[in-house]
Amino acid sequence: MSTFSFDDIRSLLRQAFELQAQTVSDWHRQEPQFSAGLPEAADAVGFLDLLQRQHWCNFRLWHVEDRARRQDAGPQLIADCKYAIDKLNQERNDLIERLDLFLVRAFEPILPAVSAGARARFNTETIGVALDRGSILALKIYHMNEQAERAGEAADFVSECQRKLFVLTEQRTDLALAVDDLLGDYASGQKRPKVYYQFKMYNDPRLNPELYTRKAGA
Repeated sequence: MSTFSFDDIRSLLRQAFELQAQTVSDWHRQEPQFSAGLPEAADAVGFLDLLQRQHWCNFRLWHVEDRARRQDAGPQLIADCKYAIDKLNQERNDLIERLDLFLVRAFEPILPAVSAGARARFNTETIGVALDRGSILALKIYHMNEQAERAGEAADFVSECQRKLFVLTEQRTDLALAVDDLLGDYASGQKRPKVYYQFKMYNDPRLNPELYTRKAGA
């Protein structure tokens, strides 16, 4: 794996937030193509590829969930959307863990040692989860801006969308700053990074009773 400094990682995370905003717009014009599988990243290019794959899961989730909310949606469409949502959520969470795994490995050789007798302190939210939130905010900002620019809408509707767009943009800025602050906590030795695994059970036929009991004919 490539060797990183804290400044390298800080720059990489800033690129990540910028890439999320850029690709939302790009993908509405042309969908991306990713190779099959769930790769692990060994360098900055690999990390940004993982980030885009994770972002692409959220992009597809957004539009599948919109489809599922159609008032004319029949049972088959709802069922198809539900299966797609479950699959995408699984992939989304797997990729969050891969992002965090890369970052933990990148931090490991440069973290200051924990003082003797002190306990390691951890954040309740990992950077991977924060990047997932950044992905969703990028989608919300794009679509709220789309609504604010819809032709023929009443002035109060446009004003409401513009107000919400301002709030969403501020929240995304705050999130990026909070990630940068967390990076500072790692650099000073106040906190340690860690991967938190979701171990989703609903898609696993060995763990979901509705799947393994039916398979056994129960």
